[in-house]
Amino acid sequence: MAAEGWICRWGWGRRCLGRPGLPGPGPGPTTPLFLLLLLGSVTADITDGNSEHLKREHSLIKPYQGVGSSSMPLWDFQGSTMLTSQYVRLTPDERSKEGSIWNHQPCFLKDWEMHVHFKVHGTGKKNLHGDGIALWYTRDRLVPGPVFGSKDNFHGLAIFLDTYPNDETTERVFPYISVMVNNGSLSYDHSKDGRWTELAGCTADFRNRDHDTFLAVRYSRGRLTVMTDLEDKNEWKNCIDITGVRLPTGYYFGASAGTGDLSDNHDIISMKLFQLMVEHTPDEESIDWTKIEPSVNFLKSPKDVAPPAGAAARSHHSHSFRRLGESGSRRVHGL
Repeated sequence: MAAEGWICRWGWGRRCLGRPGLPGPGPGPTTPLFLLLLLGSVTADITDGNSEHLKREHSLIKPYQGVGSSSMPLWDFQGSTMLTSQYVRLTPDERSKEGSIWNHQPCFLKDWEMHVHFKVHGTGKKNLHGDGIALWYTRDRLVPGPVFGSKDNFHGLAIFLDTYPNDETTERVFPYISVMVNNGSLSYDHSKDGRWTELAGCTADFRNRDHDTFLAVRYSRGRLTVMTDLEDKNEWKNCIDITGVRLPTGYYFGASAGTGDLSDNHDIISMKLFQLMVEHTPDEESIDWTKIEPSVNFLKSPKDVAPPAGAAARSHHSHSFRRLGESGSRRVHGL
């Protein structure tokens, strides 16, 4: 019980409602050694942040301001987006809709964690709904386009919550969460569900749940981690964990969604950004982080065979982005 309470208090694995965890990359300096040994199998440490480090200028939190109007402080929205007192609806459950919401302020934090409370729901039965939500940290904002309601060939980071398999030959199970980092040279291929530009992903059953659904994205010192809480257990589950990711500061957070012949309601309830208190070396501090180009360095070969020649040509660029093997969800802690 003591160990479990410590995990909850410090944010290792459990999402503690009302009890923010430590907003940093790991346990504090006073952590007993035996607890560090017990937690040796932990693969990621998504926390609940700390209210002192909640960055309100980058957060969307109820009660929303501007309900009933076409604008709100700190956030811009466009397309089919509708602001209500309970949620921001990016698209209704109607065909051919696109909507997005974008933060006004560029983010200059080197280390951050975003918690997203979202809901995807509709009347469509199995494989008769779509298309999904995209979460963004990108150079450009408020540019509509074909990638879940936003522009293609973007600069930055995208997390796709895809509900419909366009590729009939895929072995992946949908809904599916995937990550893409782009320096502007890559095009997202909807017909293959972004397979050739996906860095990693996991199956995640987030559609039409009768309880709250959450996703957390952490970026710190080149490590990108995505976790979900979809089972109403107040517990984060690992989805994606990648190292070697380089993202600049000064980009914008946003969310978008799109529907085609199939549709769903795509709702954002909150987006909370936390600053992570991380020490950097003098060399790291001397870097102009606004000038970094989005990139990923890999130490392992892609799992899949090479894409067709046409896809290879579209994906060719100096950073040699390659896919990691697919991974399913797993428990974060083993206690």
